[in-house]
Amino acid sequence: MLKYNEDWTLFLDRDGVINKRLPGRYVGDIEEFEFLFNVPNAIAKFSQIFGQIIVITNQQGVGKKLMTEEQLGAVHQHMYEKVEMAGGQIDAVYFCPDLKTDANPCRKPSPIMGLWAQRDFPKINFKKSIMVGDSLSDILFGKALKMETVLVETNREEMKAVLEMEKNERNFQVDRKVSGLWELAELIENEF
Repeated sequence: MLKYNEDWTLFLDRDGVINKRLPGRYVGDIEEFEFLFNVPNAIAKFSQIFGQIIVITNQQGVGKKLMTEEQLGAVHQHMYEKVEMAGGQIDAVYFCPDLKTDANPCRKPSPIMGLWAQRDFPKINFKKSIMVGDSLSDILFGKALKMETVLVETNREEMKAVLEMEKNERNFQVDRKVSGLWELAELIENEF
């Protein structure tokens, strides 16, 4: 087992990991943002272990003009405040507004948002980082940067895609699978 500490960075996807995913829609305001089970408390536990906690999220709802960057910022401010009230801290949120169809998008699985985070937080060492996500693109993002990967099993279609990739690609393996961030926090806490 790896021994995590303040030298490590925890990267988190947002929808389906931190908050409930809205199938076929985008979380465009605070009223639609609902944390998954015990997430603020899980992030509080992570904040005592990891040096940085960074959220990396695809948000093509902005690119589709279904919400503004200001609306997205208000959602993220709400998320920051609720996590802080629980005793945790998110150091930064990076989002990509690009559409899936854009040429050279910054969207995961592209590593671009991770590189932005490393530019702003030079202590980030991807070999001492974990990417936690609920989709194949999250896991591929983590793998592209040589991170440890954790799949949160909240999205059935994506779980199938990950299992299919594990079955068909010899060198592709998710490091852990959990039901949510609270389970991951308890697993990591029990390793100490």
